[in-house]
Amino acid sequence: MNNYKSSFLSSIPPVVKNLIAINIILWLASSITPGLFSRMGVNVDLTDILGMHYWASSKFNPAQLVTYMFMHGGFEHIFFNMFALYMFGGVLENLWGTKRFLFYYLLTGIGAGIVQQLFWTIEYQSVVTALNEAISTNSVNALLNHQDILSHYFRLENIGSLDAPALIEMKRMFLNLPITVGASGAVFGLLLAFGWLFPEAKLMLLFLPIPIKARIFVLIYGVAELFLGVAQFSGDSVAHFAHLGGMLFGAILILYWKRKSTL
Repeated sequence: MNNYKSSFLSSIPPVVKNLIAINIILWLASSITPGLFSRMGVNVDLTDILGMHYWASSKFNPAQLVTYMFMHGGFEHIFFNMFALYMFGGVLENLWGTKRFLFYYLLTGIGAGIVQQLFWTIEYQSVVTALNEAISTNSVNALLNHQDILSHYFRLENIGSLDAPALIEMKRMFLNLPITVGASGAVFGLLLAFGWLFPEAKLMLLFLPIPIKARIFVLIYGVAELFLGVAQFSGDSVAHFAHLGGMLFGAILILYWKRKSTL
């Protein structure tokens, strides 16, 4: 049994192995620290600190464009991301080598974060503009067209009673709301690379156990993410545009390497 474990671990390339270890350690730490520190009267939330906030939030730190991809929500979230990292990352690291693979992984993860920031900017621009106008005029008239969105996050029983200080606090809270975590953006970058470099390899969807060529598999996932991102179904908290961002940056990097004939 020990020999099996040893051979299994030794078969995993070093970067993939270390990435999986770091993700698991941080996931465990983020699960334990809130309860541990609360007993001491201290509030420590690693997800809030290392997860990626909206760039206009007071909680945003540029380093979060890297740290967010090492944080995860629940067991299923980290399990499927790490399983995909093991499945696709191992093949790509063996093909590219440690340095190139790590560079690709981090770039696609950062790229996914950048695309998510752009999506947030577009999504929240009108609301933030209205909040700024309401604050500057000390009038809630500018917010009347955005009550449906704001009431999703705040109790607005009497919006007319809000004064400038209350509006400033509402804006602060609104900007602090968006946060994303997970390695999914980088994982989708790996999926894109695998489908590109091994287009005839056979893969299977969990809900459809039929072998599908990798290039078709990637296309299905890409179209699905675009549809879900645009549709924005109620209750869907998945950062679909971040996934597409990982694939986009992965495609750009692969094309660059091909042009330089270094792939």
